[in-house]
Amino acid sequence: MKGSALASRVLWVELNHGEAGNARLRAACSPELVMAIDAGIQKARWYPFGQFVELNEAIDESFGVGDLELVRTLGRFGADASLTTIYRLFYKVGSVHWILARAVRLWSAHYDSGYLELVAREPHRAVARVCGFATPHRIHCLSVEGWCERSLELSAGGTARVVETRCRTRGDDCCEYACSWQ
Repeated sequence: MKGSALASRVLWVELNHGEAGNARLRAACSPELVMAIDAGIQKARWYPFGQFVELNEAIDESFGVGDLELVRTLGRFGADASLTTIYRLFYKVGSVHWILARAVRLWSAHYDSGYLELVAREPHRAVARVCGFATPHRIHCLSVEGWCERSLELSAGGTARVVETRCRTRGDDCCEYACSWQ
């Protein structure tokens, strides 16, 4: 996956926990991940999906309560980190459904596996599915949930809710997200 997701997590630690937090995070990571962090995560570079999972686990264990709920927050932060900068103009001119359609098209720019599809579009509601992702993991699902929710808030200018209704980690054939906004 692209480094932008990893970079946003490292930035979250820096902004919320400072240098002491960085040291704590690095102590919880494998030597390979520490090398990547020390070299500076490059947003446009491809990184192993396992490093994304490891980084989220280390952050959740170090700064959360170990239930992975912090991963949703990290997904939301990732949306803020990328969507309020490079894609900011899209959120000013595009509707929520237009933004969701762009997310479908941009999936392969961030992942080298699977695809995102919209299976329902209604006023203030949509259903999105992640299909064919090679290595489904609960951390990825929670991250996508958080990212989608914040992305909808940014594009709708109001509250949003995203709930994963189906999940490959629970034996379903895809991960499905019911999205609603006001």
